[in-house]
Amino acid sequence: MYQQMIFVNLAVGDVDASKKFFTELGYTINPQFTTDDCACVVISDTIVAMLLSRQRYADFTKKEIADPTRTSEVLLCLSAESREKVDELVDRAIAAGGSATGEPQDHGFMYGRAFDDLDGHTWEIMWMDPAAVQG
Repeated sequence: MYQQMIFVNLAVGDVDASKKFFTELGYTINPQFTTDDCACVVISDTIVAMLLSRQRYADFTKKEIADPTRTSEVLLCLSAESREKVDELVDRAIAAGGSATGEPQDHGFMYGRAFDDLDGHTWEIMWMDPAAVQG
C-alpha cells in the first residue's frame, strides 16, 4: 500500500552545522540526496527534512525567504512514543545548540515541548496517550 511522504524544505545558514545538529538528535543523513548546499535528514520512513542553503532554497521560490529568528513561517510538530521520549529529544536538541521555546504543555493525555533549531525553526515534540484518540 502506498504511503504518502512529506519532504519539509527549510532554509539554513550552515548546512554542515545543521547536519551535525540533526545527527546529534539521532536522525540520519541520506547521502544520496545530500550535497554541499543541501542535506537530506531522514526523520522516519515517511518524513524527510531537506535542509537547503539559503542560496539553494532561493532556486525554488520567487518569494522572500523568511528569517525564522524574527518571523514564524511554520511550526513543525513531531510525535514521540512517550513523555520520556519528548523530554529526551528536546533535551538533546538543547544540548546540541538549539534553544528551548515556550513552556512544556501537559494536559494529562497529551504532553509536549518545543525547541528552535540552529536557524530558529520551531520544532514541537508531542506525545498523546493512544487511549485518548480511540473512539
